[in-house]
Amino acid sequence: MRLSSAPTERRALVLGGSSEARTLATRIAADPRLDGVISLAGRTSAPLAHDLPTRVGGFGGVEGMMRYLVEARISHVIDATHPFAARISANARAACAAVGAPLLVLTRPPWSPGRGDRWIKVESNADAAHALGAAPRRVFLAIGRQGVADFRLAPQHDYILRVIEPPRAEDLPPSCAVIFGRGPFALEDEIALMRDQGVETIVTKNSGGALAYAKIEAARTLGLDVVMIARPASAAAATTHSVDAALAFLAS
Repeated sequence: MRLSSAPTERRALVLGGSSEARTLATRIAADPRLDGVISLAGRTSAPLAHDLPTRVGGFGGVEGMMRYLVEARISHVIDATHPFAARISANARAACAAVGAPLLVLTRPPWSPGRGDRWIKVESNADAAHALGAAPRRVFLAIGRQGVADFRLAPQHDYILRVIEPPRAEDLPPSCAVIFGRGPFALEDEIALMRDQGVETIVTKNSGGALAYAKIEAARTLGLDVVMIARPASAAAATTHSVDAALAFLAS
């Protein structure tokens, strides 16, 4: 299945789930040369509003995305999902290659450790649970609700899990307090939270960007260990960190 002929207008599919996707959607909506739709996975019940028409839910794998690209007359695809949304990104690469739609990845650069940071770099949630060690610790889980069940492998720790949506009770480690919040969070609030909760170690994903960085700064200020989960490996794809570059791609 391929696009039968080139669409006559610049119609973008933005795979959303990041702050960059929301910014890009606003810029597309304001540009009379462009048209577009943003797609959200539907993992939160009350997603933030976007300035483009929004579809929610999966496509049905690679073949489903291929059908959507053809039927919706999509001319360009921008993958602006969360850096850890590996499955949808892989599906997008395969679907775009199959139908001949240009694809660009818009993502934030990953964080790098700075002076005073105490990072323990790992490759997965399971590795992170192992890296916490045998001695009980008070652990702040800043990983969202996806994958929290992996920390049942280390039940000796006391966990604080911060989420937007409630996790499944059966996924939680035996000792796990759940708190709710949607970032960005101020540095002083993150420091206060970690002090009040007696946090000794933070576990987080290397999502990058400024909006979620306050917890990294707070850990540095308080001298806390950070177990940093690396981004999943992905096949090569054209990538930018710039919304301006993404707009230029759409207009090309």
